Amino acid sequence: QVQLVESGGGLVQAGGSLRLSCVASGSTFGIGTIGWYRQAPGKQRELVASVIYNGDANYPDSVKGRFTISRDNAKNTVYLQMNSLKPEDTAVYYCNARRWGAEFWGQGTQVTVSS
Repeated sequence: QVQLVESGGGLVQAGGSLRLSCVASGSTFGIGTIGWYRQAPGKQRELVASVIYNGDANYPDSVKGRFTISRDNAKNTVYLQMNSLKPEDTAVYYCNARRWGAEFWGQGTQVTVSS
């Protein structure tokens, strides 16, 4: 089993920045892709960034150029740097890890962007 704990969410004004962290514990050996997802009220959960073991990252157009995902494998930690935040970025942000066919989720951290 892998446990994921997110932190770093909060309230920020539009145009501001936040840095989310996701710390993995438990059976972390073999974790491959780690992703950040978000879910706004009444909307489906969507991927905002993913990173594979070697650091290669992928982003949807909605956040490309504003969000940066990075991982520190030695610390079992993944970060999501979010800049130029917009009110539409308001959501609960979840960390997701995939390990040998299994998928694990954190409990989520709330990000609220005020206009």
